Amino acid sequence: MLYKHLSDVTNEEMEKLLCRGGELANVGETVSSILKDVMEEGDSALRKYTKQFDGADLEDIEVTEEEIEEAFQSIDAELINHLDIAASNIRTFHTAQLPPRTWFIEVSPGIELGQKVTPLKSVGAYVPGGRASYPSTALMTVIPAKVAGVENVVLCTPPRSDGTVDPLTLAAAKVAGADHVYRIGGVQAIGAMAYGTETVISVDKIVGPGNVYVTAAKMQVRDLTEIDFPAGPSEVLIIADESADARMVASDIIAQAEHDPNAVSVLITTSALLASEVKEEVLRQSEETPRHEIVNASLANAAVLIADSIEVCIDFSNEFAPEHLEIIVSDEEAVLDRIENAGSIFVGKYAPVSAGDYASGTNHVLPTAGYAKIYSGLNTNHFVKYSSIQKISKNGLKKLKSTIITLAEKEGLQAHSDAVKNRFKD
Repeated sequence: MLYKHLSDVTNEEMEKLLCRGGELANVGETVSSILKDVMEEGDSALRKYTKQFDGADLEDIEVTEEEIEEAFQSIDAELINHLDIAASNIRTFHTAQLPPRTWFIEVSPGIELGQKVTPLKSVGAYVPGGRASYPSTALMTVIPAKVAGVENVVLCTPPRSDGTVDPLTLAAAKVAGADHVYRIGGVQAIGAMAYGTETVISVDKIVGPGNVYVTAAKMQVRDLTEIDFPAGPSEVLIIADESADARMVASDIIAQAEHDPNAVSVLITTSALLASEVKEEVLRQSEETPRHEIVNASLANAAVLIADSIEVCIDFSNEFAPEHLEIIVSDEEAVLDRIENAGSIFVGKYAPVSAGDYASGTNHVLPTAGYAKIYSGLNTNHFVKYSSIQKISKNGLKKLKSTIITLAEKEGLQAHSDAVKNRFKD
């Protein structure tokens, strides 16, 4: 774990902090090969790679409704209740994001302009497996799509070695309203959703997080299927001052670290005392947490940095562009107002990333590796498309006639000009 005053951080150390996600190029050839096989061989390739990477012999690629119902019934009622609470909050938040379906404005008499919002027909949601099950990601990906009005939402998630899917993930898929669930993961799942196979339905857009191979696959299929954004290993940046509690801050660093050995956790603070206390707390808590091996590997990517002012902390955060940003300072609003680049922002000592990961209602599928500079986190706008509309009367076109003809002829597009002129010939 890097522990330094910001001014003492070397260029090499700073580059490592700021340049996350560069490993995509290293897996491109492998990803391309798998995608090609899926496109050419369909279900056969899915079974081959599922056996290779997940150790499972697949018969049925799609999870049946009976299996989903059986999984749902096997889950404790209290746990289902918690899924329902989380789902309700997610649904409420994303419903508030919905744009008006159709609107019009009159720019002048006879000229009415508007916009029509249409949901995508089909969307694919990728829910990771591997080290842990992620029912929360099923909620986060499927619910916003359904809120937006997507007719057909399919979900892909890796199977366990016996070919079954984690029951809680299946229960979450049912609660969220997924239309189809497939027991496939990795690059092969992305290829299946992009190209379609004998079993898997092709989709208009693929959303959801994944490892470097999944992210690279999403980037490579964009010529056929749109994606949300690159979403790789998880990360948190915490801006804190002397008002923060070292135990709380350290626990948030550990929580982030337990995601993945490649996860990134950074604290930047104006308090040398807090930095020292957090470092000690992180080392202590890392040995007590159940996933300590993953946490300790991840802490190699962590940093505790000391800055001279809150302004420096803010500038660093905007350059870092974190997936998750926690603000734990005495004047929270002043810092929040100056944040430009962050996937999701957590304000106050009682707003840990865990809240957004599971139950507050905001989406936890977020851009990583600095992509928060140019991408928004998953929201209902990812599941709709916009068509502009113009309603123009004869008098309205007459007002525009001279401008259209002049500009069209200046561009050498005489037919464009004539299309207007011909409407006013006797």
